[in-house]
Amino acid sequence: MLTRDFLQKADCKTAFGTIEESLLLTPEQRMASLACTLSRRPDNSPVWIFGYGSLMWNPVFESEEVKPATLQGWHRAFCLRLTAGRGTLHQPGRMLALSEGGQTAGLAFRLPEETLREELELLWKREMITGCYLPTWCDLTLDDGRMVTALVFVMNPQHPLFEEDTRHQVIAPLIASASGPLGTNAQYLFALDNELKNYGMKDDCIGDLVNMVRQWLQQNGSGSAGSEATA
Repeated sequence: MLTRDFLQKADCKTAFGTIEESLLLTPEQRMASLACTLSRRPDNSPVWIFGYGSLMWNPVFESEEVKPATLQGWHRAFCLRLTAGRGTLHQPGRMLALSEGGQTAGLAFRLPEETLREELELLWKREMITGCYLPTWCDLTLDDGRMVTALVFVMNPQHPLFEEDTRHQVIAPLIASASGPLGTNAQYLFALDNELKNYGMKDDCIGDLVNMVRQWLQQNGSGSAGSEATA
């Protein structure tokens, strides 16, 4: 289970499974990335984080406000080769990221200013193990009409784990087959689908992919692979 305590104590080299040494960021590199991101903070307004995957149901960090929000210019894509956490080097899955184009509905979390650094360090330890994401400041529209600036983790297309081919017929068998220390890849997908439905958010791409993964699991005698999230 990915909890706050787990993250605080985790050794990034081993806690999530076997990660290729050359891909791992050192703690110093992670802190440098965080410092660089904060140096680009647009103004002194509150820091919001945009959650579009497991951050929606298991953010781990503390927040003072949570609001449904829409991000323009980016869409969900399972374009990150997953070799740890919910996959392995020998049976890789696919993890979610954001690619350019379209829009994404998710949740915006407002972080407390007094513990901002602590919460962001925890988030960086979770999301920036290999530097596969680019922390980017983006404008969000909250469901109450407010516009805020938020940190969004988008895919780094130059990263070695980036996968351009996200056709469902390619990624569905990968997601259905992969598992790791944090659970199965399919559990992640099903939990995302459930969370979107809980908030009345529509993402046809996710819905179609869920159907294909369920069909693959049924045809290969793997059942439903569970529907609960552990990350």
